[in-house]
Amino acid sequence: MGRVTSPSRVFVARLARAEVFDPKADQVGRVRDVVVALRTDAQPPRVVGLVVEVVGRRRIFVPMSRVTAIDSGQVVVSGVINLRRFQQRAGETLALGELLDRRVTLVDPARSSTPTTVTIVDLGIEQRPNRDWHVTQLFIREGGGLRRKGQTRIVDWAAVDGLTLPQEQGAENLLAMLDDLRPPDVALALQEMPAKRRIEVARELDDDRLADVLEELPEDDQVEIMQSLGIERAADVLEEMDPDDAADLISELPPEQAQDLLERMEPDEADDIRRLLVYGDYTAGGMMTTEPVVVPADATVAEALARVRSPELAPSLAAQVYVTRAPTDTPTGRYLGTCHFQRMLREPPAALVSGILDTTLEPISPDTDVPTVARYFATYNLVSLPVVDADDHLLGAVTVDDLIDHMLPADWRDSGNGS
Repeated sequence: MGRVTSPSRVFVARLARAEVFDPKADQVGRVRDVVVALRTDAQPPRVVGLVVEVVGRRRIFVPMSRVTAIDSGQVVVSGVINLRRFQQRAGETLALGELLDRRVTLVDPARSSTPTTVTIVDLGIEQRPNRDWHVTQLFIREGGGLRRKGQTRIVDWAAVDGLTLPQEQGAENLLAMLDDLRPPDVALALQEMPAKRRIEVARELDDDRLADVLEELPEDDQVEIMQSLGIERAADVLEEMDPDDAADLISELPPEQAQDLLERMEPDEADDIRRLLVYGDYTAGGMMTTEPVVVPADATVAEALARVRSPELAPSLAAQVYVTRAPTDTPTGRYLGTCHFQRMLREPPAALVSGILDTTLEPISPDTDVPTVARYFATYNLVSLPVVDADDHLLGAVTVDDLIDHMLPADWRDSGNGS
């Protein structure tokens, strides 16, 4: 493969069937389409990624953040490619499959006071200084369809009506489109909306659904939505959130509002959050969840497995149970050890967890800093780690997903990677 350049502006028709290569010059597949996210505001549509056909005619999604170079007939991508089948999301459109040949209205006061209907022949996409790609120009044909004769010219994307989502779209319709999406995808969709629409949609979500979505949003958006809810509704939503995420959110609110919310929450839920607020953000105590799976020493393997089968339990928490003296609500009695899920699967259901404890896994203190926690996870290939106080009472557990969240840049949620 020859040297590949990266022009800052490309017309999407040139990308049709372009070969996609990894950095080692091995072919990944061919471009089949370009995914564009339409918006409701005056900002240009954002190009979120490419639909690439790989072996077996499978079509996958490659985020534009992975595209390192583009040339006629060639695209170079970096990183590990997710081979999950591409699924188009709400608010997304396909440049080649849905926008080319679309009839739109040209509004050009300089040439005519009367809007005219034109056909999109091609789209110009441009990479901005922040490395995001947007639709900035349209190659249009006036006076007929794509195959009819007519004058062609390039216009700015904002010169036509038809490349934005309708402002009058009701929250009910948006909720229907978002219903099948995972919380991170709903969060990304909310970030693409104007503030007013984002709040309208968030208010219509069920408490548990809104709690899951809030956990995936940047802090500014979390605060904006939380402050738009009534105080009672806000307290209900906080109760549905994981305690560590709820504590992070409350710490961003004005002290008076935070105190009011804590007083309106169920006492047990509020106490968990108050305990977490004592610790620094970038310590084990600030990252941990206060709701790991905890069982007493006389629990059976069958009882422990029943606890980890809960569909509401995150995989990182379901990978092990912690065994303590009574009480088993955090902060618990004395921490005794850990039972790993795979080990329990190899034992008779009636066996006691106390007989298969892993006591070699050293717990950490709540004041342990993030770099130390990260080294511990990497050294022992962990997905979760117990946190104990000076008297060996189990306070909670740090999970690998929370660790990664604290290691990423503060604005990592602002740069969505598409499907």
